[in-house]
Amino acid sequence: MNSVFELFKIGVGPSSSHTVGPMKIAYMFAKDALELGVLLKSTKIKIELFGSLGATGHGHCSDKAVVLGLMGYLPESLDMLEANKRFDSAIKQKKIDLLKIKKIDFDFYKDIIFCKDKFLDYHPNAMKISIYNSSELLKEATYYSTGGGAVISEYDIQNIDIKTKIDFPYSFSSAKELLEQCRKNSLHVSSIMMENEKVFRSEEEVKKGLLNIWQVMRGCVKQGCESSGELPVLGVKKRANKIYNRLQKKEGFSMIDPLEVMDWINLWALAVNEQNACGQKVVTAPTNGAAGIIPSVMHYMTKFQGSTLKDYDERKIVNFLLTSGAIGLLYQNNASISGADVGCQGEVGVACSMAAGALAEAMGGTIEQVENAAEIAMEHSLGLTCDPIGGLVQIPCIERNAVASVRAVNSARMALNGDGKHYVSLDSVIKTMFETGKDMMSKYKETSQGGLAVNIVEC
Repeated sequence: MNSVFELFKIGVGPSSSHTVGPMKIAYMFAKDALELGVLLKSTKIKIELFGSLGATGHGHCSDKAVVLGLMGYLPESLDMLEANKRFDSAIKQKKIDLLKIKKIDFDFYKDIIFCKDKFLDYHPNAMKISIYNSSELLKEATYYSTGGGAVISEYDIQNIDIKTKIDFPYSFSSAKELLEQCRKNSLHVSSIMMENEKVFRSEEEVKKGLLNIWQVMRGCVKQGCESSGELPVLGVKKRANKIYNRLQKKEGFSMIDPLEVMDWINLWALAVNEQNACGQKVVTAPTNGAAGIIPSVMHYMTKFQGSTLKDYDERKIVNFLLTSGAIGLLYQNNASISGADVGCQGEVGVACSMAAGALAEAMGGTIEQVENAAEIAMEHSLGLTCDPIGGLVQIPCIERNAVASVRAVNSARMALNGDGKHYVSLDSVIKTMFETGKDMMSKYKETSQGGLAVNIVEC
């Protein structure tokens, strides 16, 4: 088990595993090199991107992210204006300023190598960084970006202390165990998670941190709704602003079409993912590629469930994120949340499941209905491939978030119209998702070598 803050992290687009992860890895490598006393001796550096990182790294800005990480930037605190200036200068001068303390020769187009046909065993998102003094190798390390911005080094994999264990007040490793803890202690899923989070930080700090996550989500939606123009590279026109302006004109009027609420749900998801595609600040939830679903469903909850949720306040926001986090951790620990590992079912599918379960609790559902909602959402996301056109988080990613947001709301409502009893358990669907992902051909898992990525007819 981990913290919900391992799932909800503030970063930059367009990808948590291909942008956020590589930036963190590069920063870690540079810091380690400094502590080992080899950074200041260096004269040359080489970066190798393997597998999915190699295949779609350029479209996901992995190469740029690595450079920024080596220069001392981290996703959560990135000043994009300053970073872009330094990045452009590094490209032009063919020099990189490592951690702002050591400038060495660096050719962006030669010193970053895309090994798209070579996959390492541990995970499809792999990269190796080597630093030299002339021809002498000073330090070399291999890392993996495992999804949602989480990273791990080859050294840590080989030397991890399996005896290390955190004692949570309500431990669970499966949905079955989570429900048992809820029943035994007469607690909601969100309450179980809050008590477990208090192992890491105080309740007040948990609330403050989650409300900050919500504020970043809201800001992202607002900026996306107000932003017009085109997305980079493909020239895809942004849609959120046009939809927003049309819906705003109807504010205060009764909706003749009862399904117009779907337009709002679509809007909020599109707004977030258009921001993500432009490399702006977003919340990984649980990944950047699926960043629009949870904010969209939360906006639905606050806008359209106000009369149902009479005691709505900040507590509802905190509980929503805690419940969705509990569900997300089940996927992270028992399957995967990486598109390169299991396809988009591990990103959009997981986010849909998280949002559905959390909304079910927020709308007064029992713990059985919460589990049922999460299961429904994933059951009908099984087999979802990851085939971004040009390696860019635009098509089909942005639209897919909108569709999944509506599915999450529908899944919650279906569960609430039942009694919580269902044939397929959440644990079984998580296992099935993982097995399906492992069986999926690599060309359908974030390599842009199959599916829509190669079947678009260029006119």
